[in-house]
Amino acid sequence: MRRISRITVAGAATASLALALSACGGTSTSSGSSESKGDKGLAIAYDVGGKGDQSFNDAAYAGLEQAKKQFGYETADVEPTDGETDADKEQRLVSLAKQGYNPVVGVGYAYAAALKGAAEKYPDTTFGIVDDATIEADNVADLVFSEEEASYLAGVAAAKATKTKTVGFVGGVDIPLIHKFQAGFEQGVKDTDPKVKVIPQYLTQTAEEGGFSSPDKGKSAAEGQIEKKADVVYAAAGLSGQGVIEAAAANKVWAIGVDSDQYKQEALAKYKDSILTSAMKDVAKAVFNLAKSVEDGKPATGIVKGDLKTGEVSLSNSNPKFADDAELQEAIETAKEKIISGEIKVKSS
Repeated sequence: MRRISRITVAGAATASLALALSACGGTSTSSGSSESKGDKGLAIAYDVGGKGDQSFNDAAYAGLEQAKKQFGYETADVEPTDGETDADKEQRLVSLAKQGYNPVVGVGYAYAAALKGAAEKYPDTTFGIVDDATIEADNVADLVFSEEEASYLAGVAAAKATKTKTVGFVGGVDIPLIHKFQAGFEQGVKDTDPKVKVIPQYLTQTAEEGGFSSPDKGKSAAEGQIEKKADVVYAAAGLSGQGVIEAAAANKVWAIGVDSDQYKQEALAKYKDSILTSAMKDVAKAVFNLAKSVEDGKPATGIVKGDLKTGEVSLSNSNPKFADDAELQEAIETAKEKIISGEIKVKSS
């Protein structure tokens, strides 16, 4: 059942939400059968790259869509703006909470300071943040993942697939979160075949420079690695990863996607035969589960972590060339079992 605190603030009209958010990013709302409940449900605020990145943000949106369908309530999703401050982000989250949306999720570590402030102002609203574990509050769920574990499996796949003994890693921004992807990938490669060389490259030092939102930067980085004989390139770069995939397709080498199953993404359909697999983290499930916990009257709080054991990080099997390679699948399954059992301890930095 819904919490009383949400119901008391849920009467404001959708139009006022749009007005409140007009200064801090676009919004879209969609109504289910919430009118009979007099209540509003899940709202998400996107990370850089926004909706349509075919990766991280779109995974969060999938969780929102699932919650809207299952619970029949009104939802909202809000875009970021260029050059916004923490104060802008906090205003966005506060506006959503003020309108009665619950839970409110900030998609990405960049929301940490803003979400902490919003959560203090609205203690009866449950907030969630994806990819950050620094906020300790009774009404905040830190939705984090063992990205290094899926990346290890991506490294196994890359080491098995390469013919040049050279593979590339493209990180969007040089930060600890993306270091986890690199560390797991390199360990998986080296444990599988020590003779394989990994060429790492980061696109920018900060997100504001476009590391997660610039396909042109991703394409240029991948082209440079391919010139150095890399024939498998793994990108952990949000929207910029589309450029990496495009470069891989143009040069007839393999790309490994990230976060979502990029083989299935409509915007990447013309490149899908070049997407070997994707190192996925189930942001959709994490977002949906938080909404469900609120719907059930038992809001999740604290650190909520997804890993190989819980099934919330994995490799996709959508590409038949990948799925039907028995030797490759055996190597990945063996590595997966060893990680889950603790025999393999994957580095996160």
